[in-house]
Amino acid sequence: MENERYLRGLAKLKEVDGNAGENVINSLSDIAPDFAKLLIEFPFGDIYSRPGLDLKSREIAVVAALTALGNATPQLKVHIQGALNVGNSEQEIVEVMMQMAVYAGFPCALNGLFAAKEVFAQRANQN
Repeated sequence: MENERYLRGLAKLKEVDGNAGENVINSLSDIAPDFAKLLIEFPFGDIYSRPGLDLKSREIAVVAALTALGNATPQLKVHIQGALNVGNSEQEIVEVMMQMAVYAGFPCALNGLFAAKEVFAQRANQN
């Protein structure tokens, strides 16, 4: 039976990612179902559900962080999609990635921009 954190987290994840977040959770069910549960409860049930920042701000912060990491392209693409879903524009995403060149370096920013280009193209083809 799911607890309150899980249910709150699942609702928040759907708010950000629609059904795409569920695909990540389902992909872990056969190898690490407990980890999938933690992915719902902690980031989305505890952190994303806190007051103080709206989802648009939270998602652009995640895009910046994942861009700066430089090695999390699959997760970055999911969060670019989420950032767009909650009201960030393509231009805002590009600008935050360009800003990351100052702090994380040009390779990280370039990788982020190429990931964004892919996500933007996929969304354009869906419309």
